[in-house]
Amino acid sequence: MTEQEYRLLLRTRLFRAVLRPFFRGLFHVLSRVRITGKENVPQSGPYLITINHVSTFEPPFALAFWPVAAEAAGAVDIWDRTGQSLLARLYGGIPVHRGEYDRKLVDTLLSVLKSGRPLLIAPEGGRTHTRAMRRALPGAAYLAGLAGVPVVPAGVVGTSDDFLDRALHGHRPEIEMRIGPPFRLPAITGKGEQRRRARQMNADLIMRRIAALLPDEYHGVYAEKSILEPVPEPFEKSEK
Repeated sequence: MTEQEYRLLLRTRLFRAVLRPFFRGLFHVLSRVRITGKENVPQSGPYLITINHVSTFEPPFALAFWPVAAEAAGAVDIWDRTGQSLLARLYGGIPVHRGEYDRKLVDTLLSVLKSGRPLLIAPEGGRTHTRAMRRALPGAAYLAGLAGVPVVPAGVVGTSDDFLDRALHGHRPEIEMRIGPPFRLPAITGKGEQRRRARQMNADLIMRRIAALLPDEYHGVYAEKSILEPVPEPFEKSEK
């Protein structure tokens, strides 16, 4: 697989230079913001930022407060929504068709990471509309393994579909991003179903790392008594 060189347009860079501070200020006005774990963010090099996804607010919140301007991949239906579409396009977001294998998309996402840039993605593949996490799609694990980059889990607490309504009514809800330490996924071995199963287990590992940063009510299918298959050991062996 050959990746195209990933380049940011000047207008995208300029827009981010304005958009990120604007959204940081907006979140501070509307809510009580708390960011923990910034020391876990790698100082350089590519990595995959993975977040839980309850509502429309986690991606802009995480992108606004991340120490550097990260690239972002999101469900293609965002590009059909008034307002969100404009922001996604101006920010330079990358549209993803959930549950579909897209060679061109994979090449694009790989080129982001090969260029040395961090990339944000929600492993669940879309909003859950509830705090409880649902099972991850294998895409994030597939990408991290293919690129050979570490994963940085981030849990976002305090968002919901009524977040903006509560904020506009003066309640100033607390919103927090908890950033965990980076880790590498176990190597993928075998073929066919064995390989798919191992990749799904890696996706589950990513979600469990996110769940470890969140209150119990967010864990959903990743609660301690979950019926999902156990996480393989060791954690730190990288996929090649």
